[in-house]
Amino acid sequence: MSGEQSTAGKLYGVGLGPGDPSLMTLRAVEVIAEADVIAYHSARHGRSIARSIAAKHIRADHIEEPLVYPVTTETTDHPGGYQGAIEEFYAEAAARLAAHLDAGRTVAVLAEGDPLFYGSYMHMHKRLADRYDTEVIPGVTSVSAAAARLGTPLAEGEEVLTILPGTLPEEELTARLASTDAAVVMKLGRTFTKVRGALEGSGRLGDARYVERATMDGERLAELADVDAESVPYFSVAVLPSQVDTERPEARERGEVVVVGTGPAGPLWLTPETRGALAAADDLVGYTTYLDRVPRRPGQVRHGSDNRVESERAEFALDLARRGRRVAVVSGGDPGVFAMATAVLEVASQQEYADVPVRVLPGVTAANAAAARAGAPLGHDYAAISLSDRLKPWEVIAERLHAAASADLVLALYNPGSRSRTWQVGKARELLLEHRAPDTPVVVARDVGGTGERLRIVRLADLDPAEVDMRTILLVGSSRTRAVRRGDGEEIVWTPRRYPEA
Repeated sequence: MSGEQSTAGKLYGVGLGPGDPSLMTLRAVEVIAEADVIAYHSARHGRSIARSIAAKHIRADHIEEPLVYPVTTETTDHPGGYQGAIEEFYAEAAARLAAHLDAGRTVAVLAEGDPLFYGSYMHMHKRLADRYDTEVIPGVTSVSAAAARLGTPLAEGEEVLTILPGTLPEEELTARLASTDAAVVMKLGRTFTKVRGALEGSGRLGDARYVERATMDGERLAELADVDAESVPYFSVAVLPSQVDTERPEARERGEVVVVGTGPAGPLWLTPETRGALAAADDLVGYTTYLDRVPRRPGQVRHGSDNRVESERAEFALDLARRGRRVAVVSGGDPGVFAMATAVLEVASQQEYADVPVRVLPGVTAANAAAARAGAPLGHDYAAISLSDRLKPWEVIAERLHAAASADLVLALYNPGSRSRTWQVGKARELLLEHRAPDTPVVVARDVGGTGERLRIVRLADLDPAEVDMRTILLVGSSRTRAVRRGDGEEIVWTPRRYPEA
């Protein structure tokens, strides 16, 4: 970018690569040779890894500007604490570099790896680049170096690579590791025990590799599960490499079945745990419409079927798992709410499948998704009832509608209608009007989260069965439920949590 002063020097952020001087770029060497000032960050002991990488290119006539951190841990007597001490240091360091630039000198700030990737240079860049002509020289990152030293693909095809700092809370690390295909966790050292716990909690510990001082003296490669926490320095990373072709299913002693809920629509509704289970599966089994929500992955086999063969689908999935396959049974919404979890567990209870591991992972169910779009109609007690009479007689449905309505519960009505079931909604409306006022709010939600999303709030007396299909859910308010149109014209529905006599 152009500086404000034509006589000012130029600022360079110079990426030096992961440690091996031979991995410096030609441009990095050129810039160091042209610079008047060589700046580098260092700890209080004065040694700088960045300077050691570039040492043979630093001349006696270079002006050296060591930027020495005032603290190396979060223990400090600075009145602003650790963050205050660091902010003050960065401001002073930037001022020292600005003095050289104002004097017309070219300043090269050395940075291990890449200058704008978890590096100290970026703090100088943010304070100086808007005032001086600046160029950043990219460098080989420790991530690329670690993958190269392991000799394994880091990410392939459409896999997602996630870069994480080990300083994140363990729960956050666990969630992100569970939801990604490949990952690198940086800044280990004192965070190693926490990172190991997150890898174990996400089910990924067995795949994790450890790389210490990649391309530098003292380099070490290991299975992360075998590493002693006391031996881990800051310059080390944990690597979850590409999952493509990492293990042949037939080589496993046994597989497993994981029943997952994809939520009401696409990827935005997946939980991190579900996303990870889908990525790790060898086989996906499910209703074709739900399988289409899941991204395709190399080597993963899909077994789509009709929506009416739940028991057969469950048995098929369990048979695959008995042969060592990792199987994800894909369900819409939450698998335990009018969905596939029951079918799988029913078959898994048979003696022949007793040794097959089965897990159920929750998902966002349609009632919660529709309620969130409408406001908070499920803010108090409610009942969920399926209007489908395919698996239970209408007499049972009617009895439950009467019971829930007479108890003044909000109702979430699943499976209200389809092409072959057109009369149930009208009949349910009649039954409910025996207990509810005609102006009771009803949320009519179709395809929540999908491209055809449509949500209306109508009076119970005006509920039209013709606008209800198999992708619709109905939320019928209680006597306490309120519908209000706000100033922006939006109508919201909520059910108070407090009763007047409470």
